[in-house]
Parts: sequence; structure tokens; C-alpha cells
Amino acid sequence: MTRSFLFVLGSARTGGNSELLARKAAEQLPSDVEQRWLHLADLPLPDFADLRHEENGTRARPRPEGNNEAILLDATLAATDIVIVSPLYWYSLSANVKRYLDHWDAWLETPDADFKETLKGRTLWGVTALAHREEEVAQPLIGTLNHTAAFFPMNFGGVLLGNGTRPGHVLNDEEALTRAKTFFAQEAPVARYPFDN
Repeated sequence: MTRSFLFVLGSARTGGNSELLARKAAEQLPSDVEQRWLHLADLPLPDFADLRHEENGTRARPRPEGNNEAILLDATLAATDIVIVSPLYWYSLSANVKRYLDHWDAWLETPDADFKETLKGRTLWGVTALAHREEEVAQPLIGTLNHTAAFFPMNFGGVLLGNGTRPGHVLNDEEALTRAKTFFAQEAPVARYPFDN
């Protein structure tokens, strides 16, 4: 299967440090690799409604059509590689990204989407900019993406971290820019929960 990258931009603004770092990494992809960039602020999703225990007893949800959810579902299913691009907000993902991932639960219950089987074996990546020099503060974000990938299971390519507080500052992080050059070239292992043997 030809690789196809979906970059899911979760920042509240366009052109932020996380997006700049992701674009630097994407520049290294071969020219025949498809790239699709979707900004979640341009495709707002409603709050996720958990219908698993509704009175009718069914968990099946109709496939969304003709709205932002349908666009995001179709783009997610079409991608071999999904890149979550989110700044570190309060030590985790942005609210837009969290809402997007919450909708993955709904898509698991959409019979004609075959969501879990389709994502199995594909690759999840992350790119984030943080204001701290101590990268350990990003562990909750990294854990969320790793555990999400482990559920399917997907491959997990890890998270490309960069430092930047003000707009454009990540471009001064030479270590992050160096890591960006080979980030998507690495072999991504199957994600595992830390408690798995």
C-alpha cells in the first residue's frame, strides 16, 4: 500500500510551533507520498456523546455524512499514517485533538466503517511543541497517543518534540530540527501498553 499521511492540526491557531515542526518533518517525505493537512479549528466537531448504554441497547451508529465528522472519518480511514500535531496544553493534547480522538470511539461503533480493523497495522505519530525544556512534562501526551495506538493495535512512531513559546521559536530549536529530518524515516514498532509483557 502506498503511504498516505494525514496531518491532524490541533492548535487553536494556524502556523503555530507544532505545525511548523511538523512541516519541517514532512519536507523529508518522498515526493510520491500523499500528504493531507486538516486543521481541526476549521472542522469543528460537536462534543462526543457516549451512547453505549442507551435504552435501545444498540451501539451501532450511522455513518456521518456531509459534515465535518464525515470529512475527518473518511480522511482518517484513508491514511496509512496519522500524525497528531498538537501543542502541549496543560501537559496533554489540545481540546480539539481530544475531541477528535473521542470521536474515534463513535467510529468504532459505525458498522460500515470497519474502523478498528482498518486502523490496525497503520501508524500513529505525534508532533508537539512545548514551552518547557524538560521533555518529561510531555509524558501524558505521549502516553495518550501510545495507548491509543496500542488499542487497535497500530504502530506508534513516537512524538517529535520541539521547544517553542512564542510564534516561530521552534525554528530556533536545532535539536528538534535535526530530529525532524529523520523522524518519519524511522521504523515504527507496534504500540504496546506499558503493562503488557
